[in-house]
Amino acid sequence: MKVAVIGAGRMGADHISRLEHKITGASVAAVVDIDLARASAAAESVGARALATLGEALALPEVNAVLIATPGFLHEEALLEALAHDLPILCEKPLTPDAASAWRVVQAEVALGRKRIQVGFMRQFDAGYQKLKRIIAEGEKGQLLMLHCAHRNPDTLPDFTESMLITDSVVHEFDAIRFLSDEEIASVQVRRGRGTSLAPEGIDDPQQVLIETESGLLADVEIFVNARYGYEVATQAVFENGTVNIGLGEVTPSFIERFGDAYDVEVQRWVDAARRGEIGGPSAWDGYATAACCEAGVAAQHSSGPVRVELADKPELYR
Repeated sequence: MKVAVIGAGRMGADHISRLEHKITGASVAAVVDIDLARASAAAESVGARALATLGEALALPEVNAVLIATPGFLHEEALLEALAHDLPILCEKPLTPDAASAWRVVQAEVALGRKRIQVGFMRQFDAGYQKLKRIIAEGEKGQLLMLHCAHRNPDTLPDFTESMLITDSVVHEFDAIRFLSDEEIASVQVRRGRGTSLAPEGIDDPQQVLIETESGLLADVEIFVNARYGYEVATQAVFENGTVNIGLGEVTPSFIERFGDAYDVEVQRWVDAARRGEIGGPSAWDGYATAACCEAGVAAQHSSGPVRVELADKPELYR
């Protein structure tokens, strides 16, 4: 599989290295970035073509897959362009930044008639989350009653906004809760309390996000993006007959070290599935559903109570 990687920033560069050194059955054919110098630097390391637009990459006869690692606001255009060429796509989260644009992508894929988009929610490929998913499915500790989640980052970039607590961070918990419960999320509530003095001006940090699924499973998320001490993602599942913990006390410099193995598994499964004409992980519907959760979460930051998650009817393609 010859992959065009769109975006040569931190995430794109990490995937380029992964495809070159860890993944079997695929290689990088082109690197696309509006900053051609950055694209050239990344492409040179793997002997690929450096290009400024996706259209140029799709015109190359050898390109037969696309990996999108640009900022989220650029995803819709790239997704629709790649879908028009009927190519397998791995799109880093988010699918798109809002539910309306994500729904347009879903509709385009439905019109194509088959699933081509896999969304990059890497936690589904993490060994701990996979183990917890099996424990829930097998029922060995009884029924799952609650989930307690913590998502702590050491710091934020200068352009970080308060809504990004939800759209850039809690989006992963929305996906993980949907993955573990096999349910859609029904409502989201946000509570503010005592904040750190280390947060940038205008950002209340940490916040508590309260989540309820369609069947009444309750989950809470502590989102703390200026924790300073490191990166820590943890989940405690509470069952009728015990608890299971993931990641508690596992502190790394960033998400890349914490979920490096999960990214490797994710990309390899995408490649293997794409070569069979399938996807190997979260679908465009999952990207749309989490976008709808994020919209409810951002609205909840400015509301005193729960905000309902509004979803369109699920197309047959994703049932």
